[in-house]
Amino acid sequence: MDVTGRPGWVAIVGPFLFPWGQASSRRVYGIAGSLAAAGRHVVVASGEHGPALTPLTDVDGPGSVSYLGLGEIPPPGAAKVDKALRWWVTWGARTVRWLDAQPASPSHVVLYGGETPYAAHLRRWCRRNRVPLVVDVVEWYSPKQVPGGRLGPQYLSAQLALNYHYARCDGVIAISSYLGEHYRRHRRPVLRIPPTLDVRSLAVGEPGDDGRLRLAYAGDPGRKDLLATIVRAVERVDPTGRRIELRIIGPGPQQVAGMLGGGPLPPGVRVLGRLPQQEVPATLQAADFSVLVRPVERFTRAGFPTKFAESLANGTPVIANLTSDLGRYLTDGVEGLVCRDNSVQALGEALGRALRLGAAERGDMRAAARRQAIRSFDFRAYAEPLGTFLDAVGRP
Repeated sequence: MDVTGRPGWVAIVGPFLFPWGQASSRRVYGIAGSLAAAGRHVVVASGEHGPALTPLTDVDGPGSVSYLGLGEIPPPGAAKVDKALRWWVTWGARTVRWLDAQPASPSHVVLYGGETPYAAHLRRWCRRNRVPLVVDVVEWYSPKQVPGGRLGPQYLSAQLALNYHYARCDGVIAISSYLGEHYRRHRRPVLRIPPTLDVRSLAVGEPGDDGRLRLAYAGDPGRKDLLATIVRAVERVDPTGRRIELRIIGPGPQQVAGMLGGGPLPPGVRVLGRLPQQEVPATLQAADFSVLVRPVERFTRAGFPTKFAESLANGTPVIANLTSDLGRYLTDGVEGLVCRDNSVQALGEALGRALRLGAAERGDMRAAARRQAIRSFDFRAYAEPLGTFLDAVGRP
């Protein structure tokens, strides 16, 4: 169903994959789901090459979600010159042409990603067509996270977007309190929405029972997650692998070994590598805890780990140190265990506490984790606030 001829439809645009493929896909899926639950008709225009307009059939609510690809992302094998031209000059131009071609303008454009080039194109189009532009901000990059560091073009583009373009949009959806406060200081209307997903559609399994404490890590550690700290803490508490099993999903064995300086993996660590997205929930559900340790820096205060929300959604408590807004959702001994800091010693102490828990205590934590996820991370919980927020932003 093509809704672009109707008044009041919402466009979500950006150089991400959709509906699956990366963390940004899940973020956009959650925002689109909330809007559909609020009765909005949403078209997600992603950066992929195809498909044509396709309805998303698994959304819940009186609204709808359709999606298509506009080909903003350079195709595999594209020459470096073509990639550079797209990333720094034409990034967002195809999206603007698509918006111009629609029979009716959207009531709002929601931008996710693309940094300065995308934001510049979209801000000009929205001003010209009197359509409010809302930006969904989920990161504050550190120089060490991007090629070229502080003077690299990607970091400079991100900083210009965060401090100039996004601060001049009509509204901001912020993934964290840190980002929300930043844009409130710029006197922008702000709505804080953490990572969301369809929690209610997920089954809750039971962990295996071979006498060992089962731990899981799922995701791409990048420069955010201290996966080596997790592995070393497991080895420190249980060097033989008889009491603890840690399953790692995402990075391969060589990547994990490289984080440890190239030595052999401890006996209790199993590296599963990349798994199909539909197999990840079962692995999480089979764990007693997922584990997440991050440094306390600006980029971890500004972001919010999607893997934390996914763990609670699958009924799996989390062992973590508190970064970003995790303290809003993780109470020590309720939805999981809190590490006092991000060191091997602190995580080892938390693992020791986990080993001493009885089956009933772990069961209570699983139930509490699931309740927290339904309350805080299901996309339906943000339908009314997001619909009200768009109404308040209105037309410029």
